[in-house]
Amino acid sequence: MITVYGSFPTRSLRVIWALEELGIAYEMRPVDLRKRMEDAEFIAINPSGFVPALKDGDVTMVDSVAMLEYINARYGNGKLAPAVSDTAFPLYQQFLHLGESGLAAYLNIIVASRFLAPEAEKQNFGATAAERMFFNRLALVSRQLGRAPMMAGEQFTAADISVIYALGMAERLGLADKFGPEIADYRIRMAARPAFQRANAKWSPKPA
Repeated sequence: MITVYGSFPTRSLRVIWALEELGIAYEMRPVDLRKRMEDAEFIAINPSGFVPALKDGDVTMVDSVAMLEYINARYGNGKLAPAVSDTAFPLYQQFLHLGESGLAAYLNIIVASRFLAPEAEKQNFGATAAERMFFNRLALVSRQLGRAPMMAGEQFTAADISVIYALGMAERLGLADKFGPEIADYRIRMAARPAFQRANAKWSPKPA
């Protein structure tokens, strides 16, 4: 059985949501981020100490987008990604990775500056530049939503899971008031999915 090591609110949501969409049995193993480096079982899987981590038999993984690709390839039967021959496949790949490399990764810089930096550096150049780059890349999401209801077109895919997590992260940082109406509508539609609601309900508000 798949075991997901994670906490809330983190990229663990991406993995749990995908598993819920596919109806795959899994176990959740909460990780206390404050004590994660003391968690021998977790650190044995990911010595770097970030979440999520995944164990599936002899397979271990530590990157949430890679996990989405793995879960879909092994268990998805085409449900969470268009076929390679589908004209929507390039869009799927673009937004699957943009959700992290072009959106959530920049938000990490803001998180570090806002919550870990000394008071005088909380609004530093890096954080300001990261916010600007986040919204620059978000324009690609807005453009796509002007053309189709989801990131790969008409079909819900793992690319939506990847992007929606980043948008929720931005909201927690107080950036949602800068979203356009198409982004707000997209988030409402994705949040209405039963699998998304089940995934969120799995986590208590605080890490165990």
